[in-house]
Amino acid sequence: MSASLRQLQIFQAVARALSYTRAAEALHLTQPAVFAQVRTLEDQLGQPLIERIGKRLFLTAAGEVVQASAREVLGEIERMQMRLAELQGLARGRLRLAVISTAKYDAPARLGEFCRRHPGIDVDMKVGNRRELLERFAANEDDLYILGTPPEEVEAEHFAFAENPLVLVAPPDHPLAGRQRLVPADLGAALFVMRERGSGTRMAAERFFATHDLTPTVRMELGANEAIKQAVIAGLGIAVLSRSTALLELAQGHLVELDVTGFPLRRHWHVTWPRGKRLSIAARSFLDQLRETAADGGG
Repeated sequence: MSASLRQLQIFQAVARALSYTRAAEALHLTQPAVFAQVRTLEDQLGQPLIERIGKRLFLTAAGEVVQASAREVLGEIERMQMRLAELQGLARGRLRLAVISTAKYDAPARLGEFCRRHPGIDVDMKVGNRRELLERFAANEDDLYILGTPPEEVEAEHFAFAENPLVLVAPPDHPLAGRQRLVPADLGAALFVMRERGSGTRMAAERFFATHDLTPTVRMELGANEAIKQAVIAGLGIAVLSRSTALLELAQGHLVELDVTGFPLRRHWHVTWPRGKRLSIAARSFLDQLRETAADGGG
């Protein structure tokens, strides 16, 4: 039996996503190529690793064994590469960063500064919602994670490096637009477009409403900030968003920020990593840059 590292990498991606299509997108391969590699691995091992029940994929018992071993083997390869890169200092190396979708407007500028300082470092940035990032965190797939709220589900180190205020946005012709010193009770009749349950933005908004004994009328839930902005512009409701996600639309007049007592909600961007993780020299250098940002007032 001989399984290549590439086969293990591909199988691990499929096992994590339980989708050939999503694994192919993550690996920048075609779906047939991913499927063929998994089938070849199954033939070499002499056991089925993935089974389809209805429209869903599941790991077999053998698949769970291979997934655990693949994670261990590939993790050791990563550690070897990290140690070799450290022998060359910051002349070469890789930074693996996973970023909450709301922070995708903020993170590239910080990465741009990092890459200017360290042009030999390759950067791999993954963007996802909170659930996806926590799954990656639990699987130790990245060096560092940027979230609006530090994870409580797992043991983690973290620190806040910049402010991330949440604001209420509305279309310019909304009845509340242009009014000054609104109070939370004025929102009682408003329709809301909200992020999906479990997102950091949604949790912060729900805490605010609960504090003021309000139950917002949610017209729709959407899993992407871009979709929420377009829904608000179309007049489908108002929304709580990170100000950084709506700067362009606010500047162009497509959205307005409502003046409501208690807003903006004060939140921060946090960088976090698993407690006890041995960070690469590239990851430590990026953390140092973020600490500089925090010391300067958030950048």
